[in-house]
Amino acid sequence: MKLWGGRFTKSTDSFTDHFHSSISFDSRMYKQDITGSIAHAKMLGKQGIIPAQDSELIQKTLLDILHDIEDGKVTFDEKAEDIHMNIETILIQRIGDVGKRLHTGRSRNDQVALDIRMYLKDHIVDIKQLVFELMQTLNSMAEEHTKTILPGYTHLQNAQPVTFAHHLLAYMEMFKRDYARLGDVYGRTNVMPLGSGALAATTYPIDRRFVCEELGFDAITLNSMDGVSDRDFVIELLSALSIIMMHLSRFCEEIIIWNSQQYKFVEMDDAYSTGSSIMPQKKNPDMAELIRGKTGRVYGHLMGMLTTMKGIPLAYNKDMQEDKEGVFDAVDTLEMCLPVFTRMIATMTVNKDNMYRAAKGGFMNATDAADWLVKQGMPFRDAHAVVGRLVLYCVNSQKALDELTLDEFRAVSDVFTEDIYNAISLETCVNSRTVEGGPSEDYIKGLIALNKDYLNNIKK
Repeated sequence: MKLWGGRFTKSTDSFTDHFHSSISFDSRMYKQDITGSIAHAKMLGKQGIIPAQDSELIQKTLLDILHDIEDGKVTFDEKAEDIHMNIETILIQRIGDVGKRLHTGRSRNDQVALDIRMYLKDHIVDIKQLVFELMQTLNSMAEEHTKTILPGYTHLQNAQPVTFAHHLLAYMEMFKRDYARLGDVYGRTNVMPLGSGALAATTYPIDRRFVCEELGFDAITLNSMDGVSDRDFVIELLSALSIIMMHLSRFCEEIIIWNSQQYKFVEMDDAYSTGSSIMPQKKNPDMAELIRGKTGRVYGHLMGMLTTMKGIPLAYNKDMQEDKEGVFDAVDTLEMCLPVFTRMIATMTVNKDNMYRAAKGGFMNATDAADWLVKQGMPFRDAHAVVGRLVLYCVNSQKALDELTLDEFRAVSDVFTEDIYNAISLETCVNSRTVEGGPSEDYIKGLIALNKDYLNNIKK
């Protein structure tokens, strides 16, 4: 008979058992479930709700069960529905009626809410470490490329020259925000719901704050109905993970383009590429493509969870069992993608010469030519028009701006002097942008140093 079966006169259908069961995916929370149960049993003994010797036996047996699970000696039963009932069933099988005392003063509703919070807390810490390692890699790569000039784009059209360091550090800023978001999610996940009962707490004199401290939570939930029915922390985590995947996907898209024969800005290491079954020349950036593809998978879990929760009345409803598979898969996906991405970019070859040649084309110094005219006293709109006419002339003549003779410059505006050539060199275009946030070598070196301090503070 089910542990809840006293009210029922016959067994559930075998197909219902399978449909209702969650042990196939929530078994991964066995450690959190046992840890939470040990703290609960300890509190029950401390409060005199159950005999002290019973509390001690329950705690010892739960530890034995934990070790047996980790040694592969335990097989979970689908008929016991979930990890919580499986652990309790095994406990009762081992110590009989004493084991039946464990569930005093709690419900599966607050037990489930506790376990998933504990599980996600552990993995948020793991994912933060992976993001930290990615940020370290980006900052170190940037340090090597403060002089590496490549095109900056808008609309995927040549815009202005920047450095590869500047480009890498744009992603560094994204991942810094991601790291902070994960910290915010951790804070709201680190609130203990145990003691909420099914929805209206309990009449037993439990000590929630004792359990809270035992389990390392920062606080307890302040409303029992919210305590069992809140899954905001799951949705927030899925949102944070989706944003991380979006950032990874954007970078992967650029790597895929840069890796093409038309660009040849980078070449992926053999360890992070694959070949074609029919075309022997191919070297495909499949790892980047897989990460880009898995982004949609994580987005789907976010939308699925939002949709599941949108129509659920207070308090707990069985719909909420759907909270686990999606967030577990999203966590697994991030924990695969982040290290692969970090190693992929750390090992790719950067073709500096190809980047520089690409930056020389496409009139990427046109804005600097206009700015030079403004500095000579010409209104910006007039300068914009002058350089526009120069670009049109260059297109028709198949020349770059820096290939024009001074006479050709002066044919459009007599303001031009020999100084224009230095003003529109790629190095000047980059390094004259000393405004905070710009690509100049001096500023970027300072930003790299600030990022090192930021990363060192995280280590502490």
